[in-house]
Amino acid sequence: MEKLYVIIPAYNEGMNIEQCIDDWYPIVERHNGNGESRLVIINDGSKDNTYEIMQKLAKDKPLFTPLTKANGGHGDTVLYGYRYAIRHDADYIFQTDSDGQTDPAEFEEFWKARDQYDAVIGNRIERGDGKDRKFVENIVCLLLRMIFGVKIEDANAPFRLMKASLVEKYINKLPEDFNIPNIMFTTYFVYHHEKVKFIPITFKPRQGGVNSINIKKIVKIGWKAVGDFHKLRREINDV
Repeated sequence: MEKLYVIIPAYNEGMNIEQCIDDWYPIVERHNGNGESRLVIINDGSKDNTYEIMQKLAKDKPLFTPLTKANGGHGDTVLYGYRYAIRHDADYIFQTDSDGQTDPAEFEEFWKARDQYDAVIGNRIERGDGKDRKFVENIVCLLLRMIFGVKIEDANAPFRLMKASLVEKYINKLPEDFNIPNIMFTTYFVYHHEKVKFIPITFKPRQGGVNSINIKKIVKIGWKAVGDFHKLRREINDV
């Protein structure tokens, strides 16, 4: 039986975290290979009661593993979760976010495609988080095409099912605290002609709480990313 690890970072999600667990725990129950599949939510040093709620709810949910760590940002926390899944011998890693913008009902289409593809990644054709975010994504994809020569419509969608062995193949190419790992994983997969499928997904407005990443932070991260992209481009064939 295949072991699925659903990896979700969380920061100051006290308003959303219970609904997030209610949404995604049934997915893990449904695909519980040998009793070892897990919903893993990583608290990224929240200043609210996110982790306390997680601990309370975990008492009645044996397939839910709440983790906590010092604040390091979304990318750092995603990588922390991926490494945790790899250490625990996951067969598949699915990553999404805790803000209620993705739809668990769309997971099954991704799961059905796992035998034909090594990674199945969401494509947010319409985005409920605003035109600014869509504009930023378009700029990112333009940069990836210019620097890496890859054509990708949505590089950073937080709705992706990947074979753990594929994640392990590329994860050590990135710094441990890399801000935008999913963008580079998508880039690596496409550049190296891994078996990847992009499936359209819905992407709703944030369902509560405050987004910790504003446009000012996005611009700062993006500016640093340009330098990172050029460095990683020089090393991209060292697999």
